[in-house]
Amino acid sequence: MIELVNSITGLAETAIWTAAVIFLRISAAMALLPAFGEQVTPMRVKLVAALALTLIVAPVVWQDIELVVSQSGWLPLIGAEVVAGLLIGIMFRLFVIALQVAGTVASQATSLAQIFGGGLGSEPQPAMSTVLVTGGLCLAAMAGLHMQVIEALIASYSLFPVGNPIAAADLSTWGVDRVSRAFALGLSLAGPFVLAAFVYNLALGAINKAMPQLMVAFVGAPAISWGGLALLFLFAPIMLTVWLKLFLLETSLIDGVL
Repeated sequence: MIELVNSITGLAETAIWTAAVIFLRISAAMALLPAFGEQVTPMRVKLVAALALTLIVAPVVWQDIELVVSQSGWLPLIGAEVVAGLLIGIMFRLFVIALQVAGTVASQATSLAQIFGGGLGSEPQPAMSTVLVTGGLCLAAMAGLHMQVIEALIASYSLFPVGNPIAAADLSTWGVDRVSRAFALGLSLAGPFVLAAFVYNLALGAINKAMPQLMVAFVGAPAISWGGLALLFLFAPIMLTVWLKLFLLETSLIDGVL
């Protein structure tokens, strides 16, 4: 009887630690995921979402993780699992950062924001960044963000098997590549605003050269501000459509992204 109780207790303990190891990776990813990991999302909602994703992902990967936990224990797995979860979250979060970069560049090009406004997180983002990020998050959620996250989490166990630490060289190469691509995407999306600002400043310089007495800055400032708002009205749907297509494409091809 005692042996039976001990065996049941051992199985229950292994199951608990297996679920905890799965929860570690998912909760780490949850801290950075778009929509789920936003600062305005209550912590209780994040916790419930992480538990729900754990219940969905666990049956798919349970057998392999239970074997590793029973052999090596759960304590040595904490660091690698947290890093793997953060990589999944960063992969999704960089697309949101691309929208923030696009909005910041567009706002600065059209004189609607300070050059480093909100860059350190101590101040709110420019209005264009807020509009683009909010629209992008809504589109991603409507396009099945939760399914993309579940597929990425399940695929991550093939890319980063439990118990195998991620090489620092591979991690640094991946980080530099993904960050550079995020900034390139942001600058590309803000291309119409940069081009409009170039034409505006070129015309302003020509007018100032022809009429030095005219205060061209006071005349041109309202024009570039109204022009920036008009460009946002015209190009925001196109920018968000391009962004959503890239988001869905690259997050679905996780084997080629990480």
